[in-house]
Amino acid sequence: QVQLVQSGGGLVQPGGSLRLSCAASGFTFSTYTMSWYRQAPGKERELVAAISSTGGTITYADSVKGRFTISRDNAKKMVYLQMNSLKPDDTAVYYCNAIVRQNYWGQGTQVTVSS
Repeated sequence: QVQLVQSGGGLVQPGGSLRLSCAASGFTFSTYTMSWYRQAPGKERELVAAISSTGGTITYADSVKGRFTISRDNAKKMVYLQMNSLKPDDTAVYYCNAIVRQNYWGQGTQVTVSS
């Protein structure tokens, strides 16, 4: 079965960095687009970044362009989100996502940006 297991996240001061990781299993990872979403308290879940199967096409939300970098390692079946210059507005639960006939989500990782 499809599984997405996240790691990383935590508490960081404004301007700091964090890296999220997502380990995938149960599907042919190298053939699927992978995405990161986030959901802040009281807000809808929003797309943060997406990367195509080969990494050739990458999309970012305007709010994170130039600060966040999505990447993947198809050999390790891993997708990453490097987050730099973090702001308090980046505080949210972050989710790894794959659409493999249906939506699959990681367990969610809290990222808190606060001084």
